[in-house]
Amino acid sequence: MKILVPVKRVVDYNVKVRVKSDGTGVDIANVKMSMNPFDEIAVEEAVRLKEKGAATEIIAVSCGDAKCQETLRTAMAIGADRGILVETTEELQPLAVAKLLKALVDKEQPALVILGKQAIDDDANQTGQMLAALADLPQATFASKVEVAGDKVSVTREVDGGLETISLSLPAVITTDLRLNEPRYVTLPNIMKAKKKQLDTFKPEDLGVDVKPRLKTLKVSEPPKRGAGIKVPDVATLVDKLKNEAKVI
Repeated sequence: MKILVPVKRVVDYNVKVRVKSDGTGVDIANVKMSMNPFDEIAVEEAVRLKEKGAATEIIAVSCGDAKCQETLRTAMAIGADRGILVETTEELQPLAVAKLLKALVDKEQPALVILGKQAIDDDANQTGQMLAALADLPQATFASKVEVAGDKVSVTREVDGGLETISLSLPAVITTDLRLNEPRYVTLPNIMKAKKKQLDTFKPEDLGVDVKPRLKTLKVSEPPKRGAGIKVPDVATLVDKLKNEAKVI
């Protein structure tokens, strides 16, 4: 079984994001970048499935500029067998990424596509669902447990009321939640091995996909600063302020 794992290069989750002074976007100059945490969980899950004997090959895919090779090498250091970079300098929106992944699904014919439920930069939570629709594949989102048995995959997913377990026929698309697993620490020997693994590069036009943005960002702004708190002498005053000033009760 072949598994395709899309990974995205984003601003590291430990970095405090700064908005550009002109409000056109987020400043990423000289900022530490890393793999999207949800995608790292997806790579880890694919590697665990391979270790259990349920998968034979893991292909990591990234879409973006040449620097995304670093993200792919990280995925290969975790355990992916080879990487594919769809190189473009265009701003990639979820639909464009889904179309690129659809083209690669047609090309590689994986039995399973595992990707993070969302990226921490745009928080769109759309690519997995769009890919499933474009490729006409069954999907399971927010997976907290994945079990493959034959041509079926059982996915436990988190819903508002608790947990829901569904069974999908392969091939299928799965998006990962935080509680699915804890990614392993990448060792130096594996980083060195990853440098020798195969990494293919394509352009969007090679895959016959138009990635021109369909949406225009009008303005990006930071949330308003939180005001200072106040002390109240008693519960009655607290209730009064919540009711008449904050108007939350």
